Amino acid sequence: MVKLGITRLLESKVLRGLRVGAILNPTSVDAGLRHLADLLHQAKGVKLTALFGPEHGVRGDAQYLEAIGGSVDARTGLPEHSLYGKDFASLTPREEHLRDLDALVFDVQDVGSRYYTYLATMGLAMQAAAKKKLRFVVLDRPNPIGGVAVEGGVVHSGFESFVGLWPVAARHGQTAGEYAQLLNAPKTKNGFGIGCDLQVIELEGWRRDMLHADTGLPWVMPSPNMPTPDTALVYPGMCLLEGTNLSEARGTTRPFELWGAPWLDGGRLADALASEKLPGVLFRPSAFTPAWDKHAGARCRGVQLHVTDPRKFQPVRTGVACIVHARAQDPSRFRWRTEKYEFVEKIPAIDLLTGSGEFRAGVEAGRPVSELCASWDAERADFERRRSSFLLY
Repeated sequence: MVKLGITRLLESKVLRGLRVGAILNPTSVDAGLRHLADLLHQAKGVKLTALFGPEHGVRGDAQYLEAIGGSVDARTGLPEHSLYGKDFASLTPREEHLRDLDALVFDVQDVGSRYYTYLATMGLAMQAAAKKKLRFVVLDRPNPIGGVAVEGGVVHSGFESFVGLWPVAARHGQTAGEYAQLLNAPKTKNGFGIGCDLQVIELEGWRRDMLHADTGLPWVMPSPNMPTPDTALVYPGMCLLEGTNLSEARGTTRPFELWGAPWLDGGRLADALASEKLPGVLFRPSAFTPAWDKHAGARCRGVQLHVTDPRKFQPVRTGVACIVHARAQDPSRFRWRTEKYEFVEKIPAIDLLTGSGEFRAGVEAGRPVSELCASWDAERADFERRRSSFLLY
């Protein structure tokens, strides 16, 4: 079994004598499912002073895009400070909440995709720690979809948002600790220059080719719509549907694996996707009725993704193919999302997700899947070279 950063921290004296704030959520547990808040609260020589909750909260009480406020943790009696609210300013720890701290500890399970907001929260907290000269300790966790493959484009200047604050590839192939090192290192050394007092408590026994099932660790839902490791595997591609009027099946029991819309023909869609010969995945016509979110209460027709070989599967390429073929089936009903997305109003959500306006323009021009994905090759390769200096395993 892989030994987690949380376990190695508790075996060490890293936080001894320090006043600590912990950034955590329901995934912040050891192999025996004991929560970090409870463990640090009981730890000798450590003064746990405050809890900081990212999107969905410290104990996971909040849903998708739901603003959360401050409260008190029922188990420890400690104040909870929200790192997800109604505006971008709410995403960074407030100065008054850091005033009596010596260190911040980050222990949240990422899912290997830039769009997933937890590592953006980590980076913003690192910036706050640098400003206040606090130690920042990352308790590393495995990347559940592996640390080998890198896919998709990076965020271009002017397209920064909470789903992409730095020029990182859509599927980044890093652990949280590796990501933190990339963010923290000086720009002269290919980092992003945050420059806080960073310490990563590394994993033991994790290899880059491991998937979650190989780690021997329990799966705790990182968010309400990430129920299984299978969801995490498809997410780097299927999250792109958030930038459209297609349902990514929020409001069902298989979000991101199912997808569709009321006007689509699932059989035709499955045939079109099969013709792309995408590796490691099959498509089955399916119908579903979301209980909430897009097309709530309406029968949607589309497909379910069945991943047959998770190491060959390319989620970003697959997500691109889903958008291309759904639009081709009925261009008059397909729409890009125009509503405010992750605190940004004037840039389409799909541009924030893909990192620029180029993908959207390419789809509208009728470019095939192969060309759309090839347009990211150079920037993906540059990112892979950049991240190589910061890999720990």
